Amino acid sequence: MIVAGYVSDSKVSELMRDHLMKLTHLNVAFGYVKDDQITTAHLKCTNQLQEMKAMYPNLTLVLSVGGWGNGGFSEAASTEEGRLKFAASAVQVVTDFPFDGIDLDWEYPCYSEADIESSPDDKCNFTLLLKTIRDALDVKGTADGRHYLLTIAAGADQYYIDGTEMDQVQQYLDFIQLMTYDMRGGFQILTGHHTNLFHTTGDLYRISTEASVNMFIQAGVPREKIVIGVAFYSRMWKQVPDKNHGFLQMAGTTGGYGPEYTELFANYINQNGYARHWDDEAKAPYLFNGDTFISYDDVDSIAHKCEYVKREKLAGAMFWEYSCDWTHTLLDALYAGLYEGTK
Repeated sequence: MIVAGYVSDSKVSELMRDHLMKLTHLNVAFGYVKDDQITTAHLKCTNQLQEMKAMYPNLTLVLSVGGWGNGGFSEAASTEEGRLKFAASAVQVVTDFPFDGIDLDWEYPCYSEADIESSPDDKCNFTLLLKTIRDALDVKGTADGRHYLLTIAAGADQYYIDGTEMDQVQQYLDFIQLMTYDMRGGFQILTGHHTNLFHTTGDLYRISTEASVNMFIQAGVPREKIVIGVAFYSRMWKQVPDKNHGFLQMAGTTGGYGPEYTELFANYINQNGYARHWDDEAKAPYLFNGDTFISYDDVDSIAHKCEYVKREKLAGAMFWEYSCDWTHTLLDALYAGLYEGTK
């Protein structure tokens, strides 16, 4: 069972021993793409990674490449020369550093909303890029007598399915990490859940973790390669009508990035005028103070997600991002739900 976490490069040194022991995979964010190649010159954590790998040899370390607003993928994938250069740089990464693989976080093939280059050809070029990387890592792995991972972080809704060839892509990947967070927020003024497990009756937006998983399965991804996402941060709407505890209301703002769980725990949850509410249909909590609506994950929602992963025989769950929860209760809940008592 996969228990994976993303951690920003600058926060690697703050990872704690007992938390590392609760992770199967650690995605270090981010490597970038420049001139058709993965660049790591900016990474500050290389010494810590060497020490970490020596102390925890069973922890799988992965370099995540990309992230919102970080481009270069469309250009690199557009030519065979570019794809080969990219793949060679992936091999160089696992040669120079103790990484066990590469995670591509291209947000998103065929779309330029993050102010990056895109093309309709991204759909097939993404497949070709992943095949080229997989082939190169396999050659490296054969020489080293091991297997190097190749994974992606995938957008959770239909747009990502439409912009990719998931039935072909999946064969080159060890697993696919669905970003089942930010499913509502920065583009919507209708309040609601951003990382809900199920859909709520009456909600105009039908996206949920369950809906996302079903989309990817229908698109040809084996369920045993699907990893769902957990949010260690919130989405916040302001100027919300004081009706229905602020839920499913037209707000005066879109759902911007809200407090991280550390701050939610310290100052928001049933504090300072904010009341916690539970949507038992969606299996998701939210906060409301009469004007501001906050959607987030907590121990209860994570427990339901873990049960869903096990019931549906998925690969596991991952979260964004480690430093968002210094209480560490969310990681503890994820580990307890997925890993304790399982093999």
